[in-house]
Amino acid sequence: MDIFRARRIRLLAEMTARGGGVAVVSTAPERERNRGVFFPYRADSHFFYLCGFREPEAVLVLITGDSPRQFLFCRAKNEEQETWVGYRHGPEAAAERFGFDSAWPIDEFDRKLPELLINQPALWTNLANEPEWDRRILAAIKAVRGKVRSGDTAPQTVHEISAMLDEMRLLKDEFEIAIMRRAGEISAAAHCRAMRATRPGRLEYEIEAELLYVFRAAGSQFPAYTSIVASGPNACVLHYTNNDRRMLDGELLLIDAGCELDGYASDITRTFPVNGRFSSPQRDIYQLVLAANLAARAKVRPGNSWNAPHEAAIAVLTQGFIDLGLLKGEAQELIQTQACRRFYMHRTGHWLGLDVHDAGQYKVNGQWRPFATGMALTIEPGCYIRPADDVSEAFWNIGIRIEDNVLVTPDGCEILTDGVPRDIEGIEELMRDQIQA
Repeated sequence: MDIFRARRIRLLAEMTARGGGVAVVSTAPERERNRGVFFPYRADSHFFYLCGFREPEAVLVLITGDSPRQFLFCRAKNEEQETWVGYRHGPEAAAERFGFDSAWPIDEFDRKLPELLINQPALWTNLANEPEWDRRILAAIKAVRGKVRSGDTAPQTVHEISAMLDEMRLLKDEFEIAIMRRAGEISAAAHCRAMRATRPGRLEYEIEAELLYVFRAAGSQFPAYTSIVASGPNACVLHYTNNDRRMLDGELLLIDAGCELDGYASDITRTFPVNGRFSSPQRDIYQLVLAANLAARAKVRPGNSWNAPHEAAIAVLTQGFIDLGLLKGEAQELIQTQACRRFYMHRTGHWLGLDVHDAGQYKVNGQWRPFATGMALTIEPGCYIRPADDVSEAFWNIGIRIEDNVLVTPDGCEILTDGVPRDIEGIEELMRDQIQA
């Protein structure tokens, strides 16, 4: 818990440098799936980053000053409820275990918050995500303003705290990196099992089940997102998740799937032939996307801009599309007109961490952010070719994406997802060692 307490101390220092005040950060509410059934609970990422506390109905309060204070509101102990839905820490145990100065029952939050806001210069909180939370915050401020005749003052400014926390979360510490390495290993093992289990005639969801088995068997709590298991024409649908089609001989299977481990996401995409052997047209497109992947990740190093990997991928893909007859014209002109968006319509990566699309701005003062040691991101170029009169039929319904998780290191980058092959020879060799259905 020292790591989480150190993060709270760092946030208090950042607040103090900006005039001080009170930070109030809530976790995510529970979500009802349908009558009497709830979605599996997951704490808000900002809240978890600061607390490591996984229970719902919890709020963090930090107060700057000569003696900074750290408080938690959480659910009270309740023997009957714990019999039905499981253990609760309760305020006393939560304060001790998670390193807070004090903790109170969440039922007291609305009454105590105005007291904590009195004579504070500013309030820092997470706004505009949950209307009910915004209502409670405004009610607390209004209650303090009602004490004006007593000489008490309410915070004069209200700050959105997310931007400050986004910057903190952008650089991963060794604790986070160790978890993300393990998440990458688990997800890579799952992709390897999926390759070995794939063959013509099987259904996409059967392969999804292989992924989910490895995730959970290795200790992952959840998939990081709904797995994409897309065969044939489905591979050209970027966020396809039905996963219910029967796979046919001669097709490709694109899998975009990753586990979540202790709150941290992994995000891997591999594309491979259902029958274990790439056809010549599939091989041509695959080699092109792989070249774009390698060119992009070579640009991930401290000092290079966020956009450098994308620019490298675009240059490789555009020239490759020309060479394969998919585009016509001069490479530089086609790059300027973004002609390759017909076959490659997304960017080459995103931040990765507690969220799949993790916290952090991509531009600073209008300029692409430079990479720094400790940043984590994905590299994921792709190519998606739908049937068209001006496209050779040999390329129809070829959808390929190759995605890796990358950590910026002092002298370049570390690939966290090397445990699953991405080269053609490695994929075909792995698929020869089939798992029997």
